[in-house]
Amino acid sequence: MTTADEPPAKTGTQCAPVEVAVGVVIRSDGRFLLAQRPAGKPMTGYWEFPGGKLEPHESVIEALHREFQEELGIQIEKAHPWAVREFAYPHARVRLHFWRVVAWQGEPQSLEGQALRWESLDNLAVEPWLPGALPLKRWLALPTIYAISQATELGIERFLERLDARARRGEIGLVQLREKELAAPEFARLFGQVIRRAYQYGFKLLVNSAHPESYWTEAHGVHLTSAALHSRSQRPDVQWCAASCHTGADLIKASAIGADCAVLGPVGATASHPDARPMGWEAFENLCRHTPLPVYALGGMTRADLERAQRVGAQGVALRRAIWAFGPEASCIER
Repeated sequence: MTTADEPPAKTGTQCAPVEVAVGVVIRSDGRFLLAQRPAGKPMTGYWEFPGGKLEPHESVIEALHREFQEELGIQIEKAHPWAVREFAYPHARVRLHFWRVVAWQGEPQSLEGQALRWESLDNLAVEPWLPGALPLKRWLALPTIYAISQATELGIERFLERLDARARRGEIGLVQLREKELAAPEFARLFGQVIRRAYQYGFKLLVNSAHPESYWTEAHGVHLTSAALHSRSQRPDVQWCAASCHTGADLIKASAIGADCAVLGPVGATASHPDARPMGWEAFENLCRHTPLPVYALGGMTRADLERAQRVGAQGVALRRAIWAFGPEASCIER
């Protein structure tokens, strides 16, 4: 299962962490599968996500295929890497490789005496969760699309019309308000309109850290610029915190202060930062491979890039022009 059932092996004078594959099985309705640790295992009765430790010379996905067949009797068809975190239990130190399992064959069965439940964030009915699994309560609340505002370019009224259209259709769950060029009175008016819609339609609103801190706390949180990220020694006192990252050091810093997610890029060329050198998908994947928090791909992204982004380890994609484009504009966005 998710934690190791035996102590890690010694490496010199230290204990190497046990490598563990964790599969977060997510149905199309958003419900996810939890398993309860059976009697005789460490931390009996705690709820976790299915998985188990890697055998020698076994990859994470190979371990997931084997464990899911042995524990649940199902065959994984599609799974994506998500994040990697280390956690120290009293009996073992583990490195948890979280993957999202989005397609499988068969109906999960209890083949090792564990209780199974399909759960929803809106109505969690089981406790306690295994400590190493607790971050996923927040990760699972993150959508696959992170929308970035474009009010300055579109005009406030036009932007609000498009925000209404997207929100009514349930197409946005997380929005960053980033309008550095607006004068303070204009931004205050825009913020009032957007926060009202956030509560009306149920999306989370983060305010870019270039704007006054009073807006962060009135909204659902803050999106830190990379400069603001490195200027902080701890997480801002907000509900949600995202961060702009461009390097591995940025991602480490975002994780260290307790950010909920990061935006990494630019992956491709983008009109908003024409002088920025794109990192490309290979570099993006290398940076995501061991990242301990969910990451959105940014830069030249459209909805069509979502599957590729998730395949290489992203939470999803961050969209600016692409999310607000309608009609003929939608064919020439972000590139």
